[in-house]
Amino acid sequence: MNPPDDDAVAGQAPFDELGRLSLAEHSLDSVLERVTALAAQVLPSTPVTSVTIVDRGRPTTVASSGDLALRLDEVQYALGSGPCLSAATSGRHSELVDTGAPTEWAEFAARAADEGCGSILSFPLPVHGVVHGALNVYSRSSAVPDRRTLDRVARFAAHAVVPVSNAYLYESAVALVGHLQTALDSRAVIDQAKGILIERFKLSADQAFQVLTRVSMENNTKVRAVAERFVQTGVLGPP
Repeated sequence: MNPPDDDAVAGQAPFDELGRLSLAEHSLDSVLERVTALAAQVLPSTPVTSVTIVDRGRPTTVASSGDLALRLDEVQYALGSGPCLSAATSGRHSELVDTGAPTEWAEFAARAADEGCGSILSFPLPVHGVVHGALNVYSRSSAVPDRRTLDRVARFAAHAVVPVSNAYLYESAVALVGHLQTALDSRAVIDQAKGILIERFKLSADQAFQVLTRVSMENNTKVRAVAERFVQTGVLGPP
């Protein structure tokens, strides 16, 4: 049996490490930083990466490994076109192999070339509800030199979208739990303030809430803040 090819073994290493990334040890930013470092083992020039999320038609960059990626993402958002938007919205990978000789997105390609970016490869994240996204790989200085390298980067990115997508979903879930907890805390203190008003002034629940909202509007203060102060001090007016 022939011994394993050293280049093949070395080339497999970035793919193997992608499979070992643990969400327990990484944030979305650190996952992207690691993906960028591993992409540098696949691309001939130092890459930078970013994650585009399109939520209800509005694109935003939720993480990037360098200013170049962030700037070029935002150029595409301003123009309304480009490989990252195409991949995120179509669900198919998009490539701008040579910014100096574009076959599409000519205006964006010119801006990218001016920024010293030779090529851009964008790969869709798995679709979740109304949220779409893409992992973007920007090659600095030079274009991707050949189809073999391009195919290898595409294979790498297809593996990378899994930990990137999972990290984004995990952080989104944690943030949602935090928002829900805040909402529950707000409702609890407002209900407590209403109960005091009902008991003290013999009001109905609707009347008690109207009192809190009126004080809130008069003092340009959130209802929760009015309720918290009332519960703590018994005073309804401004501090």
